[in-house]
Amino acid sequence: MQRYFVNEPAQNEFFIITGDDQRHISKVMRMAPGNSIICVDPKGSSAECEIAEITDEKITAKIVKWIEGSPELPVQVTIVSGLPKGDKLELVIQKGTELGAYKFIPFISARSIVKWDAKKADKKLDRWYKISKEAAEQSHRTILPEVTAPVQLKELITLAESYDQKLIAFEESAKEGEASMLSQTLHQLKRGQSLLIVFGPEGGLTEQEVTALQEQGFITCGLGPRILRTETAPLYALAAVSYHFELMG
Repeated sequence: MQRYFVNEPAQNEFFIITGDDQRHISKVMRMAPGNSIICVDPKGSSAECEIAEITDEKITAKIVKWIEGSPELPVQVTIVSGLPKGDKLELVIQKGTELGAYKFIPFISARSIVKWDAKKADKKLDRWYKISKEAAEQSHRTILPEVTAPVQLKELITLAESYDQKLIAFEESAKEGEASMLSQTLHQLKRGQSLLIVFGPEGGLTEQEVTALQEQGFITCGLGPRILRTETAPLYALAAVSYHFELMG
């Protein structure tokens, strides 16, 4: 059953769907009145719905029943990715959304090879949003992860102040055999709290960046004995969070 994030709460047991989703339902999926879909409202509640009416401007869907339970991670995990080359960040956003990330913050690191082009910012942000949205629908999320515009180090430090736990996935820690800080942090983290994890770009974070973050309460951690690519490390961390909170019982 197709899943759609709607922009407005239901009114009188009906959802109104417009924009790209209206076109997807009517033109791509070629649905008709009577077909079933799932709507997710702005608060993250899901409902099985039946399409009542299709017009050129909107889809009207009647709520059949609300769906109990939540597929969301019990903690909010924000992924900070040092701006990488090519489409690596798109992979992190897509797969990270599938794995339960709450938010993505691209980070303009000293070793980021790619330079952020402000002229193309809107187009890039729109593409990242669509990737996140499609992945959230496919993986039956009830929260649509936010993808922010890239930030500088100073802005990242300010954003991090509101988080309960802050980690740096640091290659040198992995090389030195550090193997407990990620586990310790997850044990300290309580359900409903927030975790921010910083990952460097291809060349890694500089010592100055790591020091500046440590001075603001960040803790360095290794992600096992193998050195992971910049696009692999966030997925490893999210899988570890999922295992800790959802599978250990």
